[in-house]
Amino acid sequence: MVSDSERSLAGRLAALVRSFPERRVLVVGDLVADQFVFGEISRVSREAPVMILRHERTDTAPGGASNCAMNLASLGARASLVGVVGEDAAGRALLGKLEAAGVDCGGVLVAPGLATTTKVRILAGHAHSPRQQVIRLDYEGGPPPDAEIAGQFARSVRERAGDADAVVVSDYNYGVAGGETLDALRSLARREAVPVLVDSRFRLSEFAGFTSATPNEDELEHVAGRRIAGEPELEEEGERLRARLGYRALLVTRGERGMMLVEEGAAPVHVGAVGSHDAVDVTGAGDTVIATYALALACGASFREAALLANHAGGIVVLKRGTACVFPHELLASVLQEGA
Repeated sequence: MVSDSERSLAGRLAALVRSFPERRVLVVGDLVADQFVFGEISRVSREAPVMILRHERTDTAPGGASNCAMNLASLGARASLVGVVGEDAAGRALLGKLEAAGVDCGGVLVAPGLATTTKVRILAGHAHSPRQQVIRLDYEGGPPPDAEIAGQFARSVRERAGDADAVVVSDYNYGVAGGETLDALRSLARREAVPVLVDSRFRLSEFAGFTSATPNEDELEHVAGRRIAGEPELEEEGERLRARLGYRALLVTRGERGMMLVEEGAAPVHVGAVGSHDAVDVTGAGDTVIATYALALACGASFREAALLANHAGGIVVLKRGTACVFPHELLASVLQEGA
């Protein structure tokens, strides 16, 4: 039986989802072209013991920071981006998908001579069977931006962050989230009290002075420099990192075990995973989680409410193949069916 308090919380979460279209969110970070190459296994090569695939199609989807922006747009928010792409086919495809989804790309720099960071996933299978990923090939975007380009990022952040209700920093260590840009964002967080949320794959320790972050359990272990055994140690390391970085909260994602929220002045909260525990594809799920978390906070949610909505969004998106988005009707259905 659903209690009155649970019913009330579910109603509050549903109201937050319905208010998403009123909010503006700025995403600053590394834009990635996620490319999916589908092929049918035709035979084994005579040259080497490898499969030969008959090419079926190639799809390109926005990944990295651009996937976060796509999720914000699909949830109804007014999303804008600051980042860089190359003057190449991958960059054009990326911008085309973003603009078609309604993302403001005025802060995206198109840099001649720079290759757009591209992650190519080869998916193979027999006729009439599902395609499974067999290998991934990454094309790195080149050296970090020079001082002139970094200065342009910082200026774009200052120009576009003024009317933002929240900011997401999506760092894949390709150079957009550098010193001058981060200084501009810290100033924004202090002066305007705008929530600035961080998703950094490799450099979370460098992102002190913001509002919150969404590391997964492996990333928390990387920062801690050791394996974490059990929930008491997880809570201890989560609180230690939150305090060291000066965050108001830290949301640790744990895959099929849900999430853990560590908030300043409060006991840790463990949130169980919702929906099926059999993920179809986790590609880009972290982008969906931080997009939902940031958007909920932009609407005035508490950290716990934002974490609960992000947990529902994560449970939805891992049941979709490829780099995917979550939509308001799906989030509302999950909240009302699964409960808070």
